[in-house]
Amino acid sequence: MIKVDLSYAKLKVNLEEYQDEVVKIHDWIHQKTHKGSDYLGWVDWPLNYDKDEFNKVKELAQTIRERGDVLLVCGIGGSYLGARAAIEFVNGLYHDDRLEIIYIGNTFSSTALLQIMERIQNKSVYLNVISKSGSTTETAVAFRMLRHYMENLYGIEAAAKRIIVTTDKRKGVMHELLKNQTYNYHRLSIPDDIGGRFSVFTAVGLLPIACAGIDIDALMEGSLAAYHDLNTSDLEKNPAYTYGLARKLIEKDKKDVEIFVSYESHFAMLAEWWKQLFGESEGKNHKGIFPASVVFSTDLHSMGQFIQEGKPIFFETVLSLETPKLDAMVPALRSDDDQLNYLVGKS
Repeated sequence: MIKVDLSYAKLKVNLEEYQDEVVKIHDWIHQKTHKGSDYLGWVDWPLNYDKDEFNKVKELAQTIRERGDVLLVCGIGGSYLGARAAIEFVNGLYHDDRLEIIYIGNTFSSTALLQIMERIQNKSVYLNVISKSGSTTETAVAFRMLRHYMENLYGIEAAAKRIIVTTDKRKGVMHELLKNQTYNYHRLSIPDDIGGRFSVFTAVGLLPIACAGIDIDALMEGSLAAYHDLNTSDLEKNPAYTYGLARKLIEKDKKDVEIFVSYESHFAMLAEWWKQLFGESEGKNHKGIFPASVVFSTDLHSMGQFIQEGKPIFFETVLSLETPKLDAMVPALRSDDDQLNYLVGKS
């Protein structure tokens, strides 16, 4: 369970004063009666997810892990950030796995694209292109080049068995492409009422995550547990509402920037996803808190001076785990010639 510690927040009001407002918001969200509710499908998705498509994801992932050397995840923004954040959060940055996952279609860099295409030479390649509209330029250009490469390498029919298209059920460029019998690609769907940045528990995120060797059955069980934990309007019991209310109250104190702080390098993509979630959701009508991120202690050596003594326009939100994935202890050295014995036994 996530815990929110506000002991350093210096809030000037008691959160309980806003309990009635939180109850209204909670009802709006769960009854889906407010403006924008047609994109709240993610709220109860752990209860209502498509079990048939979920099983299809597991079957595809098993095939890819058994037969592939490389999975190319072609997408930008919410089409890949959630999956990459989850994979790196769980597996770390240097996870030893026979299947390599490479993220592509998220930049206009010719250098990056061509270096990746050079890297996959002589390897068994699978491609998952993810785009709800199908017209996102970075992703569409990369997909054109990659499917051309794969069709030349494997032939059109064999390449189709290696390409998975995750897109809108009813409309869009990718949807129309899938109608063409020439391209008999595997198809996965993005629900109509779930926006890209909230889609990590749909096929958008689940296929790459499963291909990374992560147990997606356990992941969905965890999402269901989180749904039940957070299905309360009680501020004392709901860390999501506590955090959301606290950051808005801090914003009223002229803190327009929130810095998301972590102390693990494999949390960096989680921070990138977090920035998208808040930036795209709140950055409207000239409003919103600007989301930034740092990884300490690395970024203390570049941003530390500003954070400590620069213009006080920001507040920090620190994410920490009670138990890290792996833990290294500083060993004792009899000579102490590096003068670090004061750190012995610390991680």
